[in-house]
Amino acid sequence: MFSRTLGLFFWMAVAALGGYWLHPSSGLLLGAFLVCFLTVLKDLWKGQKLTHWLRHNNVQEPPDMGGIWGDLIDRMKRLLNEQRKLTKSEQQRLQDFLLAIQASPNGVVLLDPEGRIEWCNQTAALHLGMDAKRDLMQHVVHLVRDPVFKKYLTSEAYEGEVIIDGRSASLQKAVKLSVQLHSYGENRNLLLTRDVTAVAHADAMRRDFVANVSHEIRTPLTVMSGFIETLQSLPLDAAEREKYLELMSVQALRMQDLVNDLLILSQLEGSNLPSSSDPVALDSLMSGIESEARGLSEAQMHAGDEPQVLHFEVPEGIQILGVAKELHSAISNLVNNAVRYTPAGGLITALWTLLPDQRIQFTVVDTGPGIASEHLPRLTERFYRVDRSRSRESGGTGLGLAIAKHVMQRHGGELKIESELGKGSRFTLIFPASRVVTLASEN
Repeated sequence: MFSRTLGLFFWMAVAALGGYWLHPSSGLLLGAFLVCFLTVLKDLWKGQKLTHWLRHNNVQEPPDMGGIWGDLIDRMKRLLNEQRKLTKSEQQRLQDFLLAIQASPNGVVLLDPEGRIEWCNQTAALHLGMDAKRDLMQHVVHLVRDPVFKKYLTSEAYEGEVIIDGRSASLQKAVKLSVQLHSYGENRNLLLTRDVTAVAHADAMRRDFVANVSHEIRTPLTVMSGFIETLQSLPLDAAEREKYLELMSVQALRMQDLVNDLLILSQLEGSNLPSSSDPVALDSLMSGIESEARGLSEAQMHAGDEPQVLHFEVPEGIQILGVAKELHSAISNLVNNAVRYTPAGGLITALWTLLPDQRIQFTVVDTGPGIASEHLPRLTERFYRVDRSRSRESGGTGLGLAIAKHVMQRHGGELKIESELGKGSRFTLIFPASRVVTLASEN
């Protein structure tokens, strides 16, 4: 700055002396004015170049100027470079933030003061049936027409969440969403959505389970209470008293079976996975199950009934790695169900087969009434019955197939069910090769 001022004075002095030499009366003033005019004109030209450079924001190609203008350009270039780096960093942070929100399993929608959509992630678009780009600046109540949500939005009391129906690609799958609004900024709202379908389904299953257990226990309790009241209030002879006591014993055994099955399910869900080092011999396991099945078959026969035919095939020298108690429960449930639902004179076949890939399967085939195809997917649900009245008459608890499914999942296997009305049913347990041991392979 000092050198520029000194240079200006120098050239003004030179111009003044030159002007004085040419025209003594006015040349001195004219020469100084001319230098000032040219200096101002030069500065205007440089200022115009600087303005053009700033207008086009081309930081990497500044105009080539020296002196104070060059220093000014260098300083401005450094400031612009720093500002550009800061802007780029902030933009990257914003993009990372938006990508993180996009990856969130929960939906996020930003609403302006009028309730219009300023931005939403893809999860929210899927939850609410919107298009993340097309529906920007659309009013959210025009897209989410659930009356519960509309009432919630207009109430302006966003203390808790509300549950609404979400959009689903399948008509058979009902989606439940939890939505909640949070105020932020200047009258803006943040809308959060969360898929609670699994939670709602689990809650419904819990309610159904409690209701089913209560119903299953209440029925025999009601019967037993009636018998007890009869025994207490009426004079009965020995034969009648024995009859009532026998009926009460049946209902007590029914409740005991139900409680035992509930305890088995609870233990299956809460215990560690079965060990892969505890062998269970098939011949000894099936010996007890066959005895139980034949006893059940004889117990449910009436006078004049043709006996059921029970056929068992068990290969020798094969063991399964697992928990004997769980395996006994799963297999006996399948066999006993076949005995209960097969009419007198029918055939029940239970056999083990070693598959070519070294897996082993247990199959129970009966000649019972069969099951309609629409019931097959739900047979392993707790307390699900195709015919409730017939199931209760047969003495089943409605938990046998649920237990068998849990046991197979814990042992890494699978349960398959095949049936057709009027042609009987086939239930198959398939165990993985890793749980099959043959005596021949050990020797």
